[in-house]
Amino acid sequence: MKVLLLKDVYKLGRAGDIKKVADGYGRNYLIPQGLAILATPGAIKQAEHIREKAALARQALNQEMSSVAQKINGLRLTFAAKAGETGKLYGSITPAMIAEAIKAKCGCEVDRRAIDTQPIRNLGKYEVPVRLTVDLSPTVRVIVHREGEQPEFEEEVAETEETAEGETEEG
Repeated sequence: MKVLLLKDVYKLGRAGDIKKVADGYGRNYLIPQGLAILATPGAIKQAEHIREKAALARQALNQEMSSVAQKINGLRLTFAAKAGETGKLYGSITPAMIAEAIKAKCGCEVDRRAIDTQPIRNLGKYEVPVRLTVDLSPTVRVIVHREGEQPEFEEEVAETEETAEGETEEG
């Protein structure tokens, strides 16, 4: 089935594109959600108009979300979790937990579905992209450490602070 996209669809295309999709995907999801219409000859004539209108809306949304992206980009989130001897977590750090931590740390409301990661099940450092718009995708650093231990990056920060203090005492 060929459809004309009315809105940007993640991993499919941008508004105004004509795409060939599975019949069930088009009939049961894209068309009822208002994301696409059947690609009839009349609709194809409107494709350029839809593309221009969507480009303006996308540009306005990118300007609006750029301040949020600047706040989120490079944000460090730490999670203390129970883990076994091999570093495997007893639970997992889910995208919903990451979204809550972002909201608590910088006050930005982020949908859990916009966080592009599977649940984290091991200790370590992770770079997690947050998909705000099609064009804006800031990265958040997630650090998962064992409960009761200090996270690795905080130890590095403490070491640099100690050397800085030692230099000022000597001078």
